[in-house]
Amino acid sequence: MITIGIDPHKSSLTAVALQPSGETASTIRLEVNSNTVDRLLAWAIRWTQRQWAVEGAAGLGHGVAQGLAGAGEPVLDVPAQLAARARLLNTGHARKTDPIDAAAVAMVAQHHRRLHPVRAEGHSVVLRLLSERRDDLAEERTRTANRLHALLRDLIAGGAKRNLTAEQAAALLRTVRPVTAADEQRKALCRELVADLRRLDTALRRNGEDIATAVAAHGTSVTQIHGIGPILAAKILGHTSAVERFPTRHHFASYCGTAPIEASSGEQRRHRLSRAGNRQLNRALHLVAVCQIRTSGPGREYYQRKLGEAKTPAEARRALKRRLCDTIYRHLVPRRLPRRSPSIRTRRS
Repeated sequence: MITIGIDPHKSSLTAVALQPSGETASTIRLEVNSNTVDRLLAWAIRWTQRQWAVEGAAGLGHGVAQGLAGAGEPVLDVPAQLAARARLLNTGHARKTDPIDAAAVAMVAQHHRRLHPVRAEGHSVVLRLLSERRDDLAEERTRTANRLHALLRDLIAGGAKRNLTAEQAAALLRTVRPVTAADEQRKALCRELVADLRRLDTALRRNGEDIATAVAAHGTSVTQIHGIGPILAAKILGHTSAVERFPTRHHFASYCGTAPIEASSGEQRRHRLSRAGNRQLNRALHLVAVCQIRTSGPGREYYQRKLGEAKTPAEARRALKRRLCDTIYRHLVPRRLPRRSPSIRTRRS
């Protein structure tokens, strides 16, 4: 089996074909353009038994990795950190050139058994793009509303209440009678910010409709979990991507940052909070946990039981997040794990 390592850059890439013995069979350097994948396949056609390894398949190597995966080629994603370690452990005084880097990528793919395979982009990518767009729109709306509130505070005696809608802000502006040139400018800026709020509200509403349609098309059952609607479902599905890459629910919990880290010493056994993992997934689980804690049901009962075990509110909430993570995993891989009666309420919110 020939392993072809690729060291990608913005405008070029270097590919090195490595034999099972570790010897270099061939090297090629190509310009990155619309024909790059076709030229790589034509160059590699001499090896019928081959696999590809791309450094940073989610970064600079995204284009070539997706092109190869779309052509039906087996592609592995090699983290840059692993490739750097392989290069340092190799002979040659840790020299760094593109062929050496590509060979290090191929070497990692030959010996590492838990690299993630690259799959052609599917429906989960659509959900992730929509979810990230919603986050951007929400952040921009918050900034716009804060600027509008600050200007209204200077224009209106006593200021204006928080969380104003665009219509409420427009109604307040109609009552303002500027006296100074500065107030005239403030009112003009407020009008622009109100228009921005209307535009962002429209975009958020349209984005919510797109997300609801995409989640329905996905056919997931994760929305049956109490506290998970289309918005959170899109975030969870989009950031989880191919759940098959997690062998067990424990691996999935580690990726979500809900698996505690053991910090034992001597006879003392203790665990500490994990700050690793996907923080977007962790935040989504936090929102679901808070929703279940506030409403009656198995989730709140589990939280209260942990409090009765002398857990702090934060520790009890983390335990609930871990239980929710396991429940979500069961919904994402229904064929691999039997559906048991979950301790967390599942119904459409």
